[in-house]
Amino acid sequence: MSSTGRFEILLPYYGDVPLMQDAVRSVLAQDGDDWRLTVVDDGTEPGVPEWFAELADPRVRYFRNERNLGVTGNFNHCVSLAEYEYLVLMGCDDIMHPNYLQVVRSALTREPGATMVQPGVQVIGSDGLPFDTLGDRTKRKLYAPKGPEQALLGGQELALSLLRGNWLYFPSICWRTEAVKRFGFRADLGVIQDLALVVDLLVDGATLAITPEVCFSYRRHAESESSAKAYTGQRFTEAKRFFLETADRLDAFGWPTAARASRRHLSSRLHALTLLPGAAKHAGRPGVGAMLRHSLR
Repeated sequence: MSSTGRFEILLPYYGDVPLMQDAVRSVLAQDGDDWRLTVVDDGTEPGVPEWFAELADPRVRYFRNERNLGVTGNFNHCVSLAEYEYLVLMGCDDIMHPNYLQVVRSALTREPGATMVQPGVQVIGSDGLPFDTLGDRTKRKLYAPKGPEQALLGGQELALSLLRGNWLYFPSICWRTEAVKRFGFRADLGVIQDLALVVDLLVDGATLAITPEVCFSYRRHAESESSAKAYTGQRFTEAKRFFLETADRLDAFGWPTAARASRRHLSSRLHALTLLPGAAKHAGRPGVGAMLRHSLR
């Protein structure tokens, strides 16, 4: 890894130009000289290369893919470009608060061996205002760990917690670059690839430092790729395959309680039930059927 910086902030971009520009500006508001922003454009929106050229900020690298790589493909391409010790793979419509890197630096000082850092996150809607969904309330109340506000977690205990219900906010996490490069994102997964990577890392001995200080805004859109795939049932077809494969893997690894949670995947099944009205409206019988199969079998 390069010794000229510590944090590689990666922005895989596709879609809304103004929201992407807001995300970039939020990164530029970070303090210190130990970071770099790398934007990888997977689209064809006009004016974007010119906007970055006019920005002319030496802390920013901009690339446009010759062809569309898709979500997971662009994630892996971003990771391949990372050269610093840590990376953040933030959403192109999310917002870093000015204290993001301060919070992460503090967590890594406290837990220098951590593979991942999950800081405090505020969920916002399309309009940028606080947006508290049923799913996010469930994350906080049922699945997120209780106890010390700052903690270092790992092993089967953390795997069990996340497979019961994934309470992480993937775009806000700071990762040790070497660990992510070693595994990458699974090319056969289009929605649940973040949880798959975390499981890979935990089996490899990784740890997660959590810290409560809010320093990141995670944006939820009804029109996001994960929502669209949920209404058609595609998300849950992928999820079921992942959870059952992971259960077999963790049984073989010697983590039986985490394996049972993965085999049951109750939170995913309940999530599918909550989306049935939307599926009936947007996707019709095929989407409803796929979600019922996921929920009840």
